[in-house]
Amino acid sequence: MKNFNVDVNGYYGDFGGAYIPEILYKNVEELKNKYQKIIDDPSFQKEYNDLLRDYVGRPSPLYLANRLSEKYSCKIYLKREDLNHTGAHKINNSIGQVLLARRMNKTRIIAETGAGQHGVATATVCALMNMECIIYMGKTDVERQKLNVQKMEMLGAKVVPVTSGNMTLKDATNEAIRDWCCNPSDTYYVIGSTVGPHPYPDMVARLQSVISKEIRQQLKEKEGREKPDYLIACVGGGSNAAGTIYHYLNDEDVKIVLAEAGGKGIDSGQSAATIQLGRLGIIHGSKTLIMQSEDGQIEEPYSISAGLDYPGIGPLHAYLASAGRSTVLAVNDDEAMRAAFELTKLEGIIPAIESAHALGALEKVKFKQDDVVVLCLSGRGDKDMETYIKYFNLINE
Repeated sequence: MKNFNVDVNGYYGDFGGAYIPEILYKNVEELKNKYQKIIDDPSFQKEYNDLLRDYVGRPSPLYLANRLSEKYSCKIYLKREDLNHTGAHKINNSIGQVLLARRMNKTRIIAETGAGQHGVATATVCALMNMECIIYMGKTDVERQKLNVQKMEMLGAKVVPVTSGNMTLKDATNEAIRDWCCNPSDTYYVIGSTVGPHPYPDMVARLQSVISKEIRQQLKEKEGREKPDYLIACVGGGSNAAGTIYHYLNDEDVKIVLAEAGGKGIDSGQSAATIQLGRLGIIHGSKTLIMQSEDGQIEEPYSISAGLDYPGIGPLHAYLASAGRSTVLAVNDDEAMRAAFELTKLEGIIPAIESAHALGALEKVKFKQDDVVVLCLSGRGDKDMETYIKYFNLINE
């Protein structure tokens, strides 16, 4: 049986590793040597778990969506990460990493953000722990996620709009790495997804694995079994997906279906479907699948969702797809938006546009009547209301 966890050198099969400038070598090595020891330390675990319970509001509910289940002729449970404090799964990781930074005596926190959920989560934890916080965000995303920018600023973070490239998540990540190179001694970089140099992909997956740990316990209570037939999540960099599948990676009877952003269609030139379109390369310190031109230039991704338009993919997800452990479906803008309106009408839940991509995968899978499906509803749709309203008006013109 294949082992899908990271190896000692930070690789998942051919993907992963740490490809970093020399100035960051000491930081990344220190993190690599300390993170597991610190995370496994009982006093860290206690502080982390207490905050997840009393501050974030975990465990998040596992909700049986009856009307949605009826529509797709199976049993669909939604893992309600949208009910966490700050409205998404991102806070699970931010709390863990800021606690880690504090134990490593770092005083200044930087982060990148696309949809703004990771930025808000990191700014929230920095306010809680009295840490300086700088968030890099592409100018395009600053404009389409105004509410989240206002939240970050209210929480005391400095939001830096990035104007290079197409001014989205990739560019924000570039700037955050530049900052880290200039301030290696006092700065800790909180990466929001399962991307970047080792140990970040593994560390973020571990901190998000609280999701699958709870799914196992909650399914046992509700269904008398720990394993669903299907796990479904959206994937951009891949943290909510990694958290949803973490404790099931080596249970090969559990099918993993991931939805990436098809944008205007995978052949349209306006897509963020990295697993369908990507080729092997190096981005942000990791060897993975990347959308790139013939001569290796990174191609600008596109998605209606600010959190999924990344031209790479976490190395874990690149490996799972290439090994056939996961099925990755491209869900385009229209399919995701249709699925979002459907969930709202059927269950009274407005999802984040990122999560709507996972919902859009439901119509692409042939379920059996007795299949138990767990879908990670990674965030709520407050931040996307402007986009939803614009889209709704457009299709009803």
